[in-house]
Amino acid sequence: MTSFRGRLWSRLEAICRFMPVIVNTVLVVSITGEVMYLVMVEAPLEPEQKERDWAPLWKGVHLASQIFMFGNILWNASLFLRTSPSIRGVFLEGSAVGQGWRYCYACETHIPPRCSHCYDCKVCVLRRDHHCVFFGQCVGFKNYRYFLSCLLFMWAGLLYAVVLNVEVFIIILKEGITPHSVLLLLMPWIMLITGQVTARAFAFAFVADTCVVGCLCVSAFLFFHVALMLRGQTTREWYSNQRPYSLGWRRNILECLGERWYVAWLCPLIPSPFPGDGIHFLVTAPPSGVRSDNVNSGKN
Repeated sequence: MTSFRGRLWSRLEAICRFMPVIVNTVLVVSITGEVMYLVMVEAPLEPEQKERDWAPLWKGVHLASQIFMFGNILWNASLFLRTSPSIRGVFLEGSAVGQGWRYCYACETHIPPRCSHCYDCKVCVLRRDHHCVFFGQCVGFKNYRYFLSCLLFMWAGLLYAVVLNVEVFIIILKEGITPHSVLLLLMPWIMLITGQVTARAFAFAFVADTCVVGCLCVSAFLFFHVALMLRGQTTREWYSNQRPYSLGWRRNILECLGERWYVAWLCPLIPSPFPGDGIHFLVTAPPSGVRSDNVNSGKN
């Protein structure tokens, strides 16, 4: 009985771990499909404009932009999940253990500066930033570029979707600010369950609301992490108000996005090697409690 409960709990835990990824994928696909429908079927053009020669070009540009953003979101998310930032497979014993190194009793090994243990991933992560609940994996040294690029294209895609969904909000509020229109915007599920709106109206209202809320949330995440990147900080270091690894905004970007940082965000396939190894870091100021002459700056 105990083993059965253990297996059942393990399966439930595995399902719950991948559930955010599944939900995010469904939302991204739904928003992309709804925006494509708006462009192809209900393009925001006047009736007489739909017959003009440039109408197909207008739709083609919009569809190409959507496919580009959608592809980058899925591609970066896939590489983020497939790229492990942990110490598994990383040879640490040959590294010089100096100031800033700690011993992890869970992993039973010495870990370098900026590395910490994640109790969700059950392993230490190099240059650990935080554990992303939406992807079910830690953000660290090796996959930080894909995380930022995914956030960037999600933000651009959601902002684009919000602009195209303005017409949906206009149609809903066309009758004025009434209880029906307000409830449809704020609680479309209740309106659908009570039979006050059709499934089509619910779908458009729900996706439009998701675009606005998602755009606000992703904007906050993106701007926060861009600020951290420019400051040369991780989320953990921001909490402790430490900036010992800040080397100037240009070098800080290079440390996160690699040598081709200026084009690396355009496509995840663009090679952009990192200047470091995730173990050794140059410092500009010693961490608290560590003398500047004893800090292990490592290699560049």
